[in-house]
Amino acid sequence: MENINEALIREIVQRVLREMNSGEDFTKEKDPSGILLVKTQTVKCEPFGDAQGVYLKDIVSLEEAPRMGAGIMELDHTSFEWTLTYDEYDMVISGVLEIEIDGRTVTGYPGDIIYIPKGSHIHFQTSSKARYAYFVYPADWQSQA
Repeated sequence: MENINEALIREIVQRVLREMNSGEDFTKEKDPSGILLVKTQTVKCEPFGDAQGVYLKDIVSLEEAPRMGAGIMELDHTSFEWTLTYDEYDMVISGVLEIEIDGRTVTGYPGDIIYIPKGSHIHFQTSSKARYAYFVYPADWQSQA
């Protein structure tokens, strides 16, 4: 019989329990240190309010990250108006994301990062489909509105 490594078994059991108890419908690995790894391709976005063609999914909870929020957003042949009551970074994953402000357009392509300062009144838009990760400060962006 092989020698069983108790530490390895403990790590496997802890990982399985963390994944079972995460309650997420996407892949997120949680290290005991607080470090999180989210597999963005597994995140399924949900409709955002009444906005047509706008979908999002927060990927961290306030318990996991009380100061900064993050999520994935998708736009599908749409434009919607928004005023930010928080600071936001958007990293384009796929497609083309346009941010219109004061008659000008900032265009982001896959791999590009766009910073939008608090107080900006913008139109998020795309003439096709765009998927991007958003990172906000403060984390509780929805209560800032």
